[in-house]
Amino acid sequence: MLLVVPIPAPVLDVLIVINIIGAILVLMTTMFAKKPLDFSVFPSLLLVMTLLRLGINVASTRLVLGNGYAGEVIGAFGQITVGGSLIVGFVIFLILIVIQFVVVTKGAERVAEVGARFTLDAMPGKQMAIDADLNAGLITDKEARRRREEIAAEADFYGAMDGSSKFVKGDAIAGIVITLINLVGGIAIGMIVNQMSAADALNTYALLTVGDGLATQIPALLMAVSTGMIVTRANSESDLGSTAHRQLTQSQAALLVAGVAAMVMGLIAGMPAAPFMAVGAVLIAAAWWMRRQDEKEAMAAARAADDEAALVPEETTADLIEQMKVHSLEIQLAPDTVDIVGGGGDDLLTRVKALRRRLALEMGILVPPVRTRDSVDLPPSGYAVRLAGVEAGRGTIPRGKVLALGDNLESLPGESLMEPVFGLQGKWVPAELRHNAERTGAMTIDRTSVVVTHLSTLIQRHASRLLTREDVRVLTDALKEANPAAVEELTPQPLSLAEIQRVLQGLLEEQVSINDLQRIYEALALQAKSSAEPEKLIEAARSALGPAIGDRYSEGGRLRVIMLDPTLEQSMLEGLRPAEGGTQIVLDPSRIEAVHTSVRDTVAQIEARGQSAVLVCAPALRPSVRRLVSPQAGGLPVLSYQEASAVGADIETVGVIRGTEQIPS
Repeated sequence: MLLVVPIPAPVLDVLIVINIIGAILVLMTTMFAKKPLDFSVFPSLLLVMTLLRLGINVASTRLVLGNGYAGEVIGAFGQITVGGSLIVGFVIFLILIVIQFVVVTKGAERVAEVGARFTLDAMPGKQMAIDADLNAGLITDKEARRRREEIAAEADFYGAMDGSSKFVKGDAIAGIVITLINLVGGIAIGMIVNQMSAADALNTYALLTVGDGLATQIPALLMAVSTGMIVTRANSESDLGSTAHRQLTQSQAALLVAGVAAMVMGLIAGMPAAPFMAVGAVLIAAAWWMRRQDEKEAMAAARAADDEAALVPEETTADLIEQMKVHSLEIQLAPDTVDIVGGGGDDLLTRVKALRRRLALEMGILVPPVRTRDSVDLPPSGYAVRLAGVEAGRGTIPRGKVLALGDNLESLPGESLMEPVFGLQGKWVPAELRHNAERTGAMTIDRTSVVVTHLSTLIQRHASRLLTREDVRVLTDALKEANPAAVEELTPQPLSLAEIQRVLQGLLEEQVSINDLQRIYEALALQAKSSAEPEKLIEAARSALGPAIGDRYSEGGRLRVIMLDPTLEQSMLEGLRPAEGGTQIVLDPSRIEAVHTSVRDTVAQIEARGQSAVLVCAPALRPSVRRLVSPQAGGLPVLSYQEASAVGADIETVGVIRGTEQIPS
């Protein structure tokens, strides 16, 4: 309506005031926002404010050229700014244009463009980090969805800011063009239509033109500053003022040096001493005040430490016995890494609690409580995971850094290393370079996530060692409440808890989940009537869990398998012999070595294609084949034909294991 409908001067005054105050409100909102997404409506609001300002320009131009009067606000801006000199007014107006167009607008446009590109480039790495935290049990599905939505919103915001920054640039150009039109058109109308002299026309219309330009360019400048501020604003826990105060006053030395420099400049001949001395005194006083505050905090910390030491009770025999206990799971931390146990909502203890819950649901085991303590025996930035008093793995988590995993890390500082869990190439890079690392396509992992992921892998690998007799009793009692028949038919006769524990440990040793305890107990009850040999009991339980076992290794409805050469499989069946620890295959040593070589080569070829597979064989051979080849192939899963076919997935043969036939003498 402003573009096509004439409006009276009083209404224009109100609109100009709304435009100015609205720009101030937007600027203040950007200053107090903690992160850009807190003001996600800014791109759309910027467009609306720009259109409003252009509409006001058109309306004011209509009044200036048509009536020679455009309201009190424009007249006041012209009189106050010009101050009796049109040259001064035009100079001030041009300075505002230069500040807005050359300095603020150009910079904001460039920052918005770079921010949009970097945000889009970092999206895959952020998504992978969310998936890694979700798979490690560190976050829930709801939290993962929230983070994904936040990443998408951030990408949309910076993309919109990249486009809306062009509005600010166009607005500045439009302001210059409209001002020139008002000036030239006003002088022409004054001289031709109103029969005014050149001096009178210039004085009348130039005054209104400058006032109009200032009334619209000042809010335009504020919006340009808001644009630059919102695109340069990093995520923070506080607003801009609090963050700036905290960071500018973090160094006493910086304040002291700046204060001394101000006083020295005031002593230079010809310089006004009063302002320099005043500013220098304020800075030196601030540095002194900060020093006093630090001393008070240090004294308070020392008193708190003394009070805590005084409250430490005398160590008793019971305390020594408690310290002598061998803990099932323990994380030892170097003194400079204990900060990850901060007691917050996202510290190590909270994540370990989430990990225990996830493993209980996935593996069916009760993960024992994890004890954490510091150890001066570890190297700086180091940590170690101990199982039953024996170290099972260790690594490093340098303070102030994140682990970047990827193939294009040459441009990042730091020494290359091999990640201990998945064996991937990585680097510990400073936390402030996290976005730079993500832009290279790398996945970044924080220090706590590294420890929790390592702990999760070790627990799954050694789950059989962590399953105690007491755990079996607790699981059995829980099942008895829901299904008494399955328990009463199995224990205490024909199987004791010790024998059941051995079966469950055998399943966990092959990474088979025992959460379907009812089905396992029913299968054991049937098998125990004919034989209580551990190997046969384990195979009976696996047969009952066949679909679940095979489904774990299928991908997209397809199960990739490695077969045994029929001749080799027949030779293994003929060489099958009972032994104390279970059945074993008796073959010529050279042929066994040939089988090992064939397994390693086949697995390496499959992994080189980025795939995974399982070895399948006859049910009678499965336990002995696993003991024969799995340690040689990095824990290659071994399934029976029945377990593989129970999945219902498409079977794809990706390799065949062959062995050299024994030459008769």
